[in-house]
Amino acid sequence: MSPDQQPQWVEVGGRRVRLTHLDRVLYPSTGFTKAEMIDYYSRVADAILPQLRDRPVTRIRFPESVDGERFFEKNTPRGAPEWLRHQVLHASPGSDDEGTTVDFPFLDDLAGLVWAANQGAIELHTPQWRVGPRGGVRPPDRLVVDLDPGPPAGLDECAQVAHLVADRLADDGLTESVPVTSGSKGMQLYARLDGRRTAMQVREYARQVAHDLAAQHPALVLATMKRSVRPGKVLIDWSQNHPAKTTVTPYSLRGRDHPMVAAPRHWDEVTAGLVQLGPDEVLDRLAAHGDLLAT
Repeated sequence: MSPDQQPQWVEVGGRRVRLTHLDRVLYPSTGFTKAEMIDYYSRVADAILPQLRDRPVTRIRFPESVDGERFFEKNTPRGAPEWLRHQVLHASPGSDDEGTTVDFPFLDDLAGLVWAANQGAIELHTPQWRVGPRGGVRPPDRLVVDLDPGPPAGLDECAQVAHLVADRLADDGLTESVPVTSGSKGMQLYARLDGRRTAMQVREYARQVAHDLAAQHPALVLATMKRSVRPGKVLIDWSQNHPAKTTVTPYSLRGRDHPMVAAPRHWDEVTAGLVQLGPDEVLDRLAAHGDLLAT
């Protein structure tokens, strides 16, 4: 067994974290390893942790590689370190777990982030709400729309729609919106909220925005998931604001063929020719420009 295959304990922020199989290739197309994933999450921690903090985290785990088995995991697994924060929450109505409870982990610090990465949790997904200091679920602090292109539409068309959505949100007083290329094929658009509206109120507002824009731009925008009308258009998926739904956390890696990142972008980049970004590009941008989602 090579040295990189030997389990090892490291100290992260005063906590001990066990690392295993660091030389495991998670992305066979590029040779990107688990060690490189842990390094990425460690270096991006200052940007991703504020997005994760106080939000229950659903992980998409890849035990071997992106070419192998993958599974969603909501509950805190057996064997999790005793210092890892976790909390039992009632599953939201409308979720697959409705009527049950889920023991969610919270990745509030670097040690938790490294622990999750070592578990093969390439993708980190979170809801639009946080848990308050007394453990209760708070109203959402952000609105999100997912822009999902139907081929042959792609990122160019998503960029057009992102500006339409942002203009509408600004007209309604939501002027602080940030576009995020998803690391897959589309985009998300996040807007900060003041926490005065329930999740279902936010969902209804997002639904209305999507349907209004679909009516105004029928050749480009869709507000329903009907497959027969998807080609060449961009679906504004407003449903992610439901309390039971999650979106990929900004700065999370994606479990696709190549290591790509859900990357916040400057609005002046959101034009024709927009491309998805990889981990090195995201880290370089953070070093040069800082976190676009920082409050």
